[in-house]
Amino acid sequence: MATKVIMPKLSPTMEEGQLSRWLKKEGDKVSMGEPLAEIDTDKATMEMQALGNGVLRKILIQEGESAPLGQLIAIIGEPDEDISSLTSQTPAPQATKTADTAGTESAEPVAPPANAPSESKPKVEVSGNGGGKSQPVEVASGGRLIVSPLAARMAAEAGLDLRSVNGSGPGGRIIKRDVEGLIAEAKTAASAPSVSRLRAVDGGAIQKPAIAASTYHDEPISEMRRTIAKRLVTSLGPIPHFFLTVEIEMDRAAEMRNAIKELEPDLKISVNDIIIKVAAAALIQHPQVNASFQEKGLRYYRNADIGVAVAIPDGLITPIVRSADQKPLSEIAAEVRDLAERARNRKLRPEEFMGATFSISNLGMFGIDEFTAVINPPEGAILAVGAMSPKPVVRNNEVVVRQMMRVTLSCDHRVIDGATGAKFLQTFKKILENPLFLVV
Repeated sequence: MATKVIMPKLSPTMEEGQLSRWLKKEGDKVSMGEPLAEIDTDKATMEMQALGNGVLRKILIQEGESAPLGQLIAIIGEPDEDISSLTSQTPAPQATKTADTAGTESAEPVAPPANAPSESKPKVEVSGNGGGKSQPVEVASGGRLIVSPLAARMAAEAGLDLRSVNGSGPGGRIIKRDVEGLIAEAKTAASAPSVSRLRAVDGGAIQKPAIAASTYHDEPISEMRRTIAKRLVTSLGPIPHFFLTVEIEMDRAAEMRNAIKELEPDLKISVNDIIIKVAAAALIQHPQVNASFQEKGLRYYRNADIGVAVAIPDGLITPIVRSADQKPLSEIAAEVRDLAERARNRKLRPEEFMGATFSISNLGMFGIDEFTAVINPPEGAILAVGAMSPKPVVRNNEVVVRQMMRVTLSCDHRVIDGATGAKFLQTFKKILENPLFLVV
């Protein structure tokens, strides 16, 4: 009996998944529990396992395309099994949101270029991705085409004639990458050196050639970027932010790091690792900051689970150092390196990036002196860390040079009052300027 392969729920916040890579192709044998495909969720790339034995008979969405949870994306069955009843049940285009349609839920007409001749108008099929019924659309002459909704819209906006395009999708369907190729060719041609020169007109006046508006291209939003957008909308608007900034002398922290490096050359501890440890210690002393706003009350956490912002190619993710208040620096350093590496490779498990009690975002390595960060709900605060750099400061009525660093605490005013946030920063500053407090 054939097995339906549906888009699985691979993370708690996942609403749809993007098919990153098929690990099997049509006709390949498949065993239960064997990795079948890689799915991009909102935060990570995860393997989807086969839930049946047999042959991968039909792939219904292609690499780079998206589907909502529960949608049929492939069929596993016996080599000679009739699966026509299953393929006929696939959703119509309006029920399928894919990366190729970029959220478009209905078929769109292909608009002919402005200079296209008004001849007889054969039909073009604007098709969804699930094998659903195509919708005929009248266009300029040239033959019968099958075009995905996004490709149709992109072609219409760019004024492209698709009659000469050989589609690379299933059954010759023209999809996004085909139109992107045409647009790229047009951009290359537009950027080529012009043979036009200034022309003398009206008795010697120089007329410059007209300059066209800039060309552009659109790309579908990744699942990660889509989730970031949703979360930011639910953060900066509804959450009443306020910001507190303090400047910290970092010489002793830097000296401690160098001393550890001399004693244990293989023990790689960064300044950011020290900041994580100090923040965790300060949070335990100020539990009002290690808290979150809930619908019916405030939630205070016993341990400091620190989210560490890591930049990856298509967005941002915050892997979590659990119970950082209870871990030595060496363990925090090793854990952060491991989490950051797997975050960049999109190999984190959901529990490794969801459920922090407090977050740290450090842009100091990019030369940023000071910035404010947006709170990651439901957390009550986030610490933005700037660059550590030598500056002249006054000590004992003398001007001396010290390594200084500015940090800004973004607070949810529903959870944290100004004085509460200020006291937390006082403790954070005191420990960081005197890191021996960590061993007391």
